[in-house]
Amino acid sequence: MTTPEPDQPAPRPEERLEQAVRAAEQALIEYEIAVETFRVEVENFSRLHEQRLGPLYTRIEELDAEIAEAKAARTGDPEDVRRAAEARARVLPMPGVEELLHGWMDGDGLFPEAAAMLTDQAVRPPQRVRPSEEARKLYRELARKAHPDLAEEEAERARREEFLSRVNAAYARGDETLLRELADEWAAGPVPPERRPSPAEELYARLEWLAQRKELLTLVARELEEGAIAGMLRLAPDDPDGLLDEIAGRLRSDIAQREAELAGLLGQA
Repeated sequence: MTTPEPDQPAPRPEERLEQAVRAAEQALIEYEIAVETFRVEVENFSRLHEQRLGPLYTRIEELDAEIAEAKAARTGDPEDVRRAAEARARVLPMPGVEELLHGWMDGDGLFPEAAAMLTDQAVRPPQRVRPSEEARKLYRELARKAHPDLAEEEAERARREEFLSRVNAAYARGDETLLRELADEWAAGPVPPERRPSPAEELYARLEWLAQRKELLTLVARELEEGAIAGMLRLAPDDPDGLLDEIAGRLRSDIAQREAELAGLLGQA
C-alpha cells in the first residue's frame, strides 16, 4: 500500500511570466554591458587615433595645399589656381577647432605636443587609455549588481542610475582604484528590496519595454560596428597600438614624398 503524496500547491498564473521577465532582464543587462564595453573601447581608440595620427594627417593636408599653390604659381592655369584655393580652404582654421580636434591644434596651428609627433619627439601620453582586465572585471560586476533595471521603486532606480554613471565614468578613464572604491561603496549601501509579484498585465508591459530597450541598443551597437574606428579595431584586435604605429609609418612616408615633390616644385620656380 503506497502513501499518497501531499497535494502540491498549484502554480500561480503569473509565475512563468515572472520567470520570463527575469530572464529577459538579465539578458538585457548582459547585452548593455557588452555594448558599453565596446563603446568605451571604440571611444578610447578613436582618441588615441586622433592624438597620434591627427598631426600627421594635418601635415599631409598642408603639404597638399602648398604643392597645389606651387603648381598654380608656376603654370598660372585657372584650373590649377582653383585647385590650389580648394586645397587651402581644406586646411584653413575654423572657430572652435580646438574643441573639435581634442586639443592637438587650435586656430593658430599645431600645439607643441602635436608638432613633436611629426619629428618623433617624446610627447605627453594620451589622456585616456584602454581599461585593464581588472578594471573590466570590476566594471562588469558593478554593472550587474547596480543596474537600474533591477530596481522596482523609482527612488531606488534613481540611486542606481546616479551610481552607475560614476561607474561608467571611472571605467571610461580606466581608473581601477576608483572602481574598487565604488565596489566598496555599493557593498556598504542599502540592500535593494526583493522583487514583489506583479500582475500579469504589468509583466507583459515590462517585457515589451525590455524588447524596445534591446532594439535601441542594437541600433547603437550597429552604428559602432559600422564606424571607421571599429573597422580599424577589427584589423588588429590584439594589438591596436601596433596598428597605429604601422599607419603612422605609412603617413610619414607619404609626408616625405610630398615634401620631396614640393621641394622640386619650389626648385623649378
